[in-house]
Amino acid sequence: MSDYSWHIPDPETQPEFYADVPVKRLLAWLVDTGIILAICLLIVLFTAFIGLFFFPMLMLAVGFAYRTVTIANRSATPGMQLFAIEFRTLRGERFDLPMAALHTAMLTGSFLFPLIQLASCVMMMTTPRAQGLSDLLLGTVAINRPAAR
Repeated sequence: MSDYSWHIPDPETQPEFYADVPVKRLLAWLVDTGIILAICLLIVLFTAFIGLFFFPMLMLAVGFAYRTVTIANRSATPGMQLFAIEFRTLRGERFDLPMAALHTAMLTGSFLFPLIQLASCVMMMTTPRAQGLSDLLLGTVAINRPAAR
């Protein structure tokens, strides 16, 4: 593991930080996807239904912007905030804009390759820190949000 791995909770001594994270990530993804869909439907209405002609691309663009901006601002999307989880780097830092954009790009890219997405989901359910493929490659984790100090 990285030299910085000690800056995040250890799954053996602090398992509460990783408890139910894969399920919470799925539920957060569903909430966020619903919000993205609602935004896209509003855009379709405001474009006099012209947006229907490029709806999949609209979903990708709005989803990318939504996830990148919200993760860069709070290290979590609104869905993740609802389920009290957030992203951290292995140094224990919250995501900045470049990390949020890179993580979102990798998530978006993984949806283009179902086997990669499936492998990532299996990794989230089986690795000690509940890391997906993009998390492992970027050196990031999703944890249960620590109590406010």
